[in-house]
Amino acid sequence: MASRCLAAASEAAVVFLIRPILAIVFVFTPLLLGWYVAWTTVLVHVPLVQEIAGLRPKKPSKPKPANRGRVAKFYRNQAEAAQRNCKSEGAP
Repeated sequence: MASRCLAAASEAAVVFLIRPILAIVFVFTPLLLGWYVAWTTVLVHVPLVQEIAGLRPKKPSKPKPANRGRVAKFYRNQAEAAQRNCKSEGAP
């Protein structure tokens, strides 16, 4: 009687515990192995993946020069003209 219960319990353990665990390991092993091979051969060299994974250090940004374009020159000239007008109006 006791050996029959032990055999049933071991069979239940195999069916409900060991088989699902082995199935999960069987599925995830090729997936992880394939990911590792893809990572080491191709994905490490893709710039977008490098940025996401933090493998490429960010380049320090250079400060932009004050006189970098036409729009900045236009507004600077406008400000200088306004200052000249204020000085000429205020002087007798």
